[in-house]
Amino acid sequence: MNIEFVPVTLSDITQLSVLARETYSETFSDMNSAETMATYLNEAFHTEQLNKEISNPDSLFLFLMVEGQIAGYLKLNENKAQSEFQEPDGLEIERIYLKKEFQGHGLGSTLLDIAIDIAITDNKSYVWLGVWEHNDHAIAFYEHKGFTRTGYHYFNMGSERQKDYIMRKEL
Repeated sequence: MNIEFVPVTLSDITQLSVLARETYSETFSDMNSAETMATYLNEAFHTEQLNKEISNPDSLFLFLMVEGQIAGYLKLNENKAQSEFQEPDGLEIERIYLKKEFQGHGLGSTLLDIAIDIAITDNKSYVWLGVWEHNDHAIAFYEHKGFTRTGYHYFNMGSERQKDYIMRKEL
């Protein structure tokens, strides 16, 4: 299988917006109301918001390409781009998503591995992420990969307040 990572640029905004909406919907639409999903998707993944995020020098977006097709993406944050902590020795994995048809082939591990490789290359001492408390599959995946729960924070999805576990892996 031919796999590569391609940095997302401003010229990729439309593709990223479509991919982000698709993967987020596939992951969470069964567990949230249509209204909540629509509100969140419009807030988080409209092109102006993504333009702002891609333009931040402390954030990195990567497309995961499999056989020339976009299979998923990753968003990493360091320094002040991190949603919490903002410690210079930490790297936040803010988004890690695969299209449904690419799941179950080890590509989630591939995305996580590249995030950890980037953190090590950048001399970070840990990586961390937030995962929704009801996303049992993702929690189990991260625990299997050596992450531990260190706390929680609240996440606003539309008008709903939801709880994310903070999970951390020392490098």
